[in-house]
Amino acid sequence: MLLARMIRIFGLAHLVLGALAATLLLTEPSTRRYGDNLQIILPVLAWGCAATSGNGRDFALRFASMFTVAHASKSLLGDMELNQRPSGGGHGFPSAHTGAAALGASSLVHDCLKGSAGAQAVVVLAAGFVGASRIEVGAHDIWQVTAGAILGWAADRALRRDSRARRGVVALLGWAGTLLWRVRCSAAQVAVLFVAGLAKLRSARIVP
Repeated sequence: MLLARMIRIFGLAHLVLGALAATLLLTEPSTRRYGDNLQIILPVLAWGCAATSGNGRDFALRFASMFTVAHASKSLLGDMELNQRPSGGGHGFPSAHTGAAALGASSLVHDCLKGSAGAQAVVVLAAGFVGASRIEVGAHDIWQVTAGAILGWAADRALRRDSRARRGVVALLGWAGTLLWRVRCSAAQVAVLFVAGLAKLRSARIVP
């Protein structure tokens, strides 16, 4: 497998740092674009790392849980002040960008970059930049970003093994996905429904 060979040659830490550097170099130099792309590459790298050890599905479940909860919250909170973005408009609580970045960084730190303090610091800083970028461009306030960071970290740490919390989240994925479909359907939310369906199939193999 090409990825496994590259890992043996370069090491996970160097591959992660190289991918982050390439992302920044290829991104249009603006705060928004840097944040947008880092919130994608961090979980993608974490998923790739998890896949090399046979845990890609587990990571996908954690990511789907975070994503579904974040967007269900945005829809359910409606016009509440907590859900209003600084630049105008709703669906602001929590910051899903920050949640994705935090989840990716947490997974990388705990699973892929053990023994490499420098690389761990870089991915944590990258996730922090994503949250700061959302505040800088007026997409979220500090409370929405903080909630997103907590959600992403909690989804990564709390759903790693069979537990009542994990089984409950898996069961709720289907319900939350259906709610999103009814409240505000978009291409991203259709993807959530698809992943939720896969998660429900996986739950059948979780021992109660």
